[in-house]
Amino acid sequence: MKSKTTAIILSVLLGTLGVDRFYLGYVGLGILKLLTVGGFGIWWLIDLIMICTGSLKPAAGDYVN
Repeated sequence: MKSKTTAIILSVLLGTLGVDRFYLGYVGLGILKLLTVGGFGIWWLIDLIMICTGSLKPAAGDYVN
């Protein structure tokens, strides 16, 4: 189980390196995000918004409160 707060903090601080995707269990997308530097910043912003709204959830399950 993953924490939504931790996912948001990782996305804000290290989202351009794909750390948020690694944390949520999306290793392949994390590597791609790392290689493209957060999709040139656009993918990073979209992921941040999706995590904050709850649209992007962990690969295995749901967030812990």
